[in-house]
Amino acid sequence: MSVTEQIITIAAVVLGTMLTRFLPFLLFPAGKPTPRYVQYLGKALPGAVFGLLVVYCLKNVSLLSGSHGLPELIAILAVAGLHLWKRQMLLSIAGGTICYMLLVQLVF
Repeated sequence: MSVTEQIITIAAVVLGTMLTRFLPFLLFPAGKPTPRYVQYLGKALPGAVFGLLVVYCLKNVSLLSGSHGLPELIAILAVAGLHLWKRQMLLSIAGGTICYMLLVQLVF
């Protein structure tokens, strides 16, 4: 890339970042109530994102070969157990990830 192209790329990234950071404050000022559809999205999207991640993570698991999906199942149970026990999302995700990595590297 030439210097001009680099400057244009950096400017586009800065503009895009600033737009995504400042636009919500311009569209939804502090004095006005948040629209109902935005409140609905705030409640519905986190669960939808986690559902999408679960499907994405399990899409290539083969139950008929290899470890038959056991590391994945054990890690899912660890995530569910940690979440039911502590109710902390970060702990649940980190614990499940660590459990899966240990199982794949050391056991299966």
